[in-house]
Amino acid sequence: MGKDGARGLLAMKQAGATTYAQDEQSSVVYGMPRAAKNLGAVSKELSLKAIEEELLQLTSYSVTPNT
Repeated sequence: MGKDGARGLLAMKQAGATTYAQDEQSSVVYGMPRAAKNLGAVSKELSLKAIEEELLQLTSYSVTPNT
């Protein structure tokens, strides 16, 4: 289960992407995240909330008004 997605994630990581997978503790079904972790496709394994927070932080920016 989840091996096709895991292989896709591995290809992304090998191309230089930072990859995320949901951790086992917060997963209802840990199939694809486990397959991805076992392949070495995961850069960071976090809870869904932690992934959300990290992605929001990475994509947010502040605008400094011109003075």
